[in-house]
Amino acid sequence: HAVKLGPKITNTVKGKLSLGARILQVGGVEKVFMQLFKVKNGEKLLKASQCYLSTTSGPLAGLLFISTDKVAFCSERSIKAYSSKGHLIRIHYKVVIPHEKIRCVNQSQHEKKPSQKYIEIVTVDNFDFWFMGFLNYQKAFKYLKHAISQA
Repeated sequence: HAVKLGPKITNTVKGKLSLGARILQVGGVEKVFMQLFKVKNGEKLLKASQCYLSTTSGPLAGLLFISTDKVAFCSERSIKAYSSKGHLIRIHYKVVIPHEKIRCVNQSQHEKKPSQKYIEIVTVDNFDFWFMGFLNYQKAFKYLKHAISQA
């Protein structure tokens, strides 16, 4: 199945600019990572990449963080969800996968569009996460493989 990464280029650019603004506001990608996720003592951020996480409701733009301890994703924009009390709230979609929970990392590409490359992360409990739309796919994959091999 083909994945469209944005209805219009203006939406894609707007998304990238707002993420950039947030990074500047907080004082860098590493500080954003530390604010969004629980960081262990001595844990280092190795790479942050803009990409999309494939979800059942379509691709979600965000940042993939690769650290010495985990792989984490946070959506660019907040999504609407319901609180336990039934109130509509806005939250960022987050995924955190500790290195020891990762069974394997695979590369694949769209059969009809080889330029569309994906990175699949499979966990030890058989969940799989698909990331796509990287600005530098090979570099992201290399950092991911390296980080996991060190775990």
